[in-house]
Amino acid sequence: MFTRKQRPLLVKLLSLFSVVRGYNVLVIAIAQYLTAIYILAPDIPVKQVLLDGNLFALVAASALAIASGYIINNFYDAEKDLINRPRKSLLDRQVSQRFKLTTYFILNFLSVVFASYASFAAVMFFSAYIFGIWLYSHKLKRLAFVGNIISSLLAITPFFAIFIYYMNFDPVIFVHAGFLFMLILIREMVKDLENMKGDLVYSYETVPVLYGETTSKVIMSVLVILAVLPAWLLITEFEIGHMYYYFYACIIALLVFLGILWRSDSKGHYLLLHNILKLIIVTGVFSILLIDIDLVLNRFV
Repeated sequence: MFTRKQRPLLVKLLSLFSVVRGYNVLVIAIAQYLTAIYILAPDIPVKQVLLDGNLFALVAASALAIASGYIINNFYDAEKDLINRPRKSLLDRQVSQRFKLTTYFILNFLSVVFASYASFAAVMFFSAYIFGIWLYSHKLKRLAFVGNIISSLLAITPFFAIFIYYMNFDPVIFVHAGFLFMLILIREMVKDLENMKGDLVYSYETVPVLYGETTSKVIMSVLVILAVLPAWLLITEFEIGHMYYYFYACIIALLVFLGILWRSDSKGHYLLLHNILKLIIVTGVFSILLIDIDLVLNRFV
């Protein structure tokens, strides 16, 4: 299918896609558009939202900044990932560190260019966001719990760009954001358990490294309970259409998660827990469509 000359290029493209986690970037972009259509601007016609140049600029700026964030994170964690993710690291190393840094600066520049199309405020927002990602990757991620919180905040920050654009202050938005934040924070702590070996070798001061696995599990159990609260609020206090099915399923999945968590004692178990949370988060993106089934059909007509 591919010539000998094409194969090295294909490998490098796959490597770069792995480094920037293209699938994650795509899911976040889709999530931003669905959030805009069904939560932040439900009264605006879908076509008008999809053709909004400013919204596209904000989503593009977000995607580029997130991709560059994955690159700089990969750059600083290259040695540690050889221990924690040897197979992925083998693919990631098909592109040089110098090339990664060059791509990092190009993506950041393009992110600010797209932001400038929307407004000067957007330029300032994304400049601060890019700096925050660098500071986290360079320094803050090594700090117990602080790194987890900062990482979770950075993960939901692109949605605030859309939120600020539409200036919609409906309380349901903050409850949705709180639920997503808790899920991401739990996932970050699971990743610390999953990556303990490399964190120990390279002196990362994560919660399990400093205080042990049991303390980490206790904290995550509390966070699971805190995650159930906004889910229950969304079911009982807000009009979310058929999306309540998703939140009922989430509550059950989180209880199953807790049961597995306290029986886990290996990297394989923690990887399973990580994948459960990832499935909950990704499913949540597309479950936004359940807020109004008729909206899904009628607004595209």
